Amino acid sequence: MLNLFLPNKHVKSIFDIEPTFLQAEGKKGIIIDLDNTLVPWNVSHATDEVITWLKKMDDANIKVTIFSNNNEERVTVFAEPLGTPFIYQARKPLQRAFKRAKIQMELETDEIVVIGDQLLTDILGGNKAGFYTILVVPIVQSDAPITKFNRNVERLILNYFYRKGKLTRRMTDGE
Repeated sequence: MLNLFLPNKHVKSIFDIEPTFLQAEGKKGIIIDLDNTLVPWNVSHATDEVITWLKKMDDANIKVTIFSNNNEERVTVFAEPLGTPFIYQARKPLQRAFKRAKIQMELETDEIVVIGDQLLTDILGGNKAGFYTILVVPIVQSDAPITKFNRNVERLILNYFYRKGKLTRRMTDGE
């Protein structure tokens, strides 16, 4: 059961994920979380670095869909200026919106990677839907109030994976 929380890969940030790696793995699409994955949860717009990363994916013909449990306004304000498809109120880890993203991208399950900073939403949902999953270290250590409970549960699961050698710790800037 705990293996449903185990990502296929664990990296420090999205910037550690290169198009060449994804292409070598046969990936043609990314379903990516917004808050604390692309930008801190309290930042409204993409940074220049995120814009550059998204352009690299586009140049490599890798489709990207921004995928968030957050509300329509939050996700629209972020994604529309980028011209990036998005799904808001995804209700992760439920599979329905993951399947919707797959259909919108017109790709097969094995051609898509799910990237996010939370085990209990992004990784669990992506794994249950059959996608390759990549866990990133949260950009900031503070969270929206609703996420704080999840982080405590995640810490227990991550520590279990570290002890068992299933994951390698990824250091944050402050450590």
